[in-house]
Amino acid sequence: MNLAEAQSALDAGLLEARSAVETATLIDDLEEASRQFLGKRSPASAANEAIKGLSAEERPAAGQAVGAYRAAVTELIDARRGVLQGVAEAAGAEGERLDLTLGGHGRMRGHLHLITQIQRELEDIFVGLGYRVAEGPEVEDDWHNFEALNIPPAHPARSMQDTIYVQLGNEEQVLLRTHTSPVQIRTMETHEPPIYVVAPGRTYRNETLDARHSPVFHQIECLAVDRNLTMADLFGTIEAFVRQLFNNDSVRTRFRSDFFPYTEPSAELAVSCVFCHGNGCRVCSHTGWIELGGCGMVDPNVFVAVGYDPEEWQGFAFGFGLERLAMIRYGIDEIRTFVENDVRFLARY
Repeated sequence: MNLAEAQSALDAGLLEARSAVETATLIDDLEEASRQFLGKRSPASAANEAIKGLSAEERPAAGQAVGAYRAAVTELIDARRGVLQGVAEAAGAEGERLDLTLGGHGRMRGHLHLITQIQRELEDIFVGLGYRVAEGPEVEDDWHNFEALNIPPAHPARSMQDTIYVQLGNEEQVLLRTHTSPVQIRTMETHEPPIYVVAPGRTYRNETLDARHSPVFHQIECLAVDRNLTMADLFGTIEAFVRQLFNNDSVRTRFRSDFFPYTEPSAELAVSCVFCHGNGCRVCSHTGWIELGGCGMVDPNVFVAVGYDPEEWQGFAFGFGLERLAMIRYGIDEIRTFVENDVRFLARY
């Protein structure tokens, strides 16, 4: 590029800049124009690069041309910015006028439901511990919801979960999932260990809505599969999770032996009741403790069902109700409060 070509490019760039600036209607448009016509890829930048190849006699004139171009574009942008700012200030003053004849038309901004807030916070906690979030269908088949979890058709554990079945006109049993454990089965069917996942989501059971139970509720379940995992790893993970969630040293945890078909050994996790402080009330059934969920080491039969070698791999799993966690954390004494859509409750959290 010689001096004449550089000057021609600058003149063309100035015409284009003038058109872009004069048609700008927003301050952001001017910022974009500044980047386009004065930035690293602008005609001025290209001309500066070309100056290096000019003769010593041509360089001063080329430098002056670049300076004149920058000054002209800057003047155009500053002038247009002043015009747009004046328009914005006038519109703002008009908008601030108080018309007493107008009624109240204020708009309230919405926010996430409390259960969604809790779920996302828990996901962040577990992701920080090295887990990933897994999802699965809410309408499940019998294999993933029961049989793969060591709950065969005649197993008495099925009576512990009042299942809502879906009639599809065929012999296959289709149901609304009673827990999020099927997500664990689907994850193990499609991934090789080691596995560290959490599965949050909505679950369904044929239960009466009362202070502690709901036919539709939310769970988050955790699954870890690796070599040499023990109950110590399980309890340590739960303690770390509870400590981060409640951030309250007065909340105590309790593990008691329990039975679940898909874990062996199994335990029940409970936390001290925040309503009665252990004295007993209707929320904790006068026990002083609120059950959060179950936990345990993954039963070898579950590993066999998904094709894992139980002699090589060990795992632990646990699950909690999100509504229960929110009740304990925020002092909410009835689970049905979450689904009544009372605006006062929704606005508070």
